[in-house]
Amino acid sequence: MHTSNWHYPTSIRVGAGRARELADACRFSGIRRPLLITDRDLGASPMIQQALDDCRRELGHCALFDQVKGNPTGSNVAEGLAAYKAGDHDGVIAFGGGSALDAAKAVALMSGQQRPLWDFEDIGDNHLRADPDGIAPLVALPTTAGTGSEVGRAAVITDEQARVKRTLLHLRMMPRVAILDARLTLSLPRHLTAATGMDALTHCLEAWCSPVWHPMAEAVAIKGLQMLQQHLPRVVADGQDLEAREQMLVASSLGAAAFQRGLGGVHAIAQSLGALYDHHHGLLNAIVMPYVLLANESVLHRPMDELAHALRLPVPGFKGVFDWLLQLREDVGIPHTLAALGIDERDARLIGQMAFNDGCSHTNPVRHCAEGYQQIFSHAVRGC
Repeated sequence: MHTSNWHYPTSIRVGAGRARELADACRFSGIRRPLLITDRDLGASPMIQQALDDCRRELGHCALFDQVKGNPTGSNVAEGLAAYKAGDHDGVIAFGGGSALDAAKAVALMSGQQRPLWDFEDIGDNHLRADPDGIAPLVALPTTAGTGSEVGRAAVITDEQARVKRTLLHLRMMPRVAILDARLTLSLPRHLTAATGMDALTHCLEAWCSPVWHPMAEAVAIKGLQMLQQHLPRVVADGQDLEAREQMLVASSLGAAAFQRGLGGVHAIAQSLGALYDHHHGLLNAIVMPYVLLANESVLHRPMDELAHALRLPVPGFKGVFDWLLQLREDVGIPHTLAALGIDERDARLIGQMAFNDGCSHTNPVRHCAEGYQQIFSHAVRGC
């Protein structure tokens, strides 16, 4: 186990039990009247009550908004923003999995803006529309090792009316402090440990495969994949393994740093499916991943040669990486097809078009057309 402080550029406090530093992290970030935002499942949990008690004792005030759903929506953000303004808050505590963290970051973004939420979607220079002084400071405590949202500058929110996921982006949305306390993840069930871990792996893998030139992100992606290779099977096998839990939290943060290089077709399809069917994002990524890799194989020979070598796989190249990923999915209990989630091909054409339109498709190593994504989706449904 370790206790460390890093700056990359978020100030990251790593170590078991460091959630008790939450009030200090708020003071460091200039927050005196925080609103703690979490999801519906965590709202009544002992860890949230402890955080509220600590902040109320040391800061004098801390309120709770716990109405965030999985795959957070624009309505969640609007309700959280109303609570933020009603309580005269000056900062946000993002506490929970990726959904809670993303919703909290969107509330912080909107706390001092005059434009509507979707005006800040990550398209072109839309981030310049935001008043940076109107973005509240954040402190983040992840309870899952998946999205890495605690060190990211983006939030993914579902637009219920359009039935699409939209990415909001601004540097000021990046939390001032992230606390990686493995004890907060010990109660995560096996299936969610696997799904969130595969989300982190997808971030690292798609960043590694991206055609964008970003050597720092490449290096971070490789280290994240090495950590995930070692610790994901271990933590799924024993959820009380505190060391493995901590390593997974760090790997998750590395994944989020790596995808400054971009993501790809796995996310393009998974985000489209999440908007339509509301399934767990990490699970969708894990199922779709091999089908996208096969569709990209023709341009991945060199990166897969290097990755197989870095992971010391027994078989080199694309086949070695592909076989490892298939075995890892099976070992941690990921279904092989989307049909296992009850997803069929009735929306295949729509999903193909949505995936093509998704911003993540722009950094896929192959620029598949809508029909190409439709075909990949159909393969993922059928398992062929």
